Amino acid sequence: MTGSAIKARSYALTLLRYRDRSERELRDRLRKKGCNQDEIETVIGDLRNAGFLNDEALAENLKRQAMANKLLGFDGARRFMQQRGLTRDIIDRVLAYDEDTELLGIERLIDKKQKSIEKYPEPKRTRSLIGFLMRKGYPLHVIRKALKNRYRDEEI
Repeated sequence: MTGSAIKARSYALTLLRYRDRSERELRDRLRKKGCNQDEIETVIGDLRNAGFLNDEALAENLKRQAMANKLLGFDGARRFMQQRGLTRDIIDRVLAYDEDTELLGIERLIDKKQKSIEKYPEPKRTRSLIGFLMRKGYPLHVIRKALKNRYRDEEI
């Protein structure tokens, strides 16, 4: 390994010390640092073989973070993972659509949002809630289903 490759590896390890990164994120950061393509590929290969770089494990971690902590829907979790540089096939392997999970996430978000929207009149309250849930990545048909389950007596 040349001196510049050792510096590139050291920089990559420093980046990974702060948080897990995808291969694409690491490639981009090394490229911005001024490393050439051969050094980047060598460092990425070495880190992958050593177990420091694993996009599958990162995808599982990001899925858990997106759905449990951020309460994102399926589409929101997909966007969150794509922004971190994961490929579509890895995301598809990790994310499995489950409407029941989405309904539970919507219920938790409605409970969380209820206090801040109760001051609005009814049509605006529902529109505000639907917009909030759609921005979180939930599809409209699941939102409507959750709202009908929650407010059976009212017209949605």
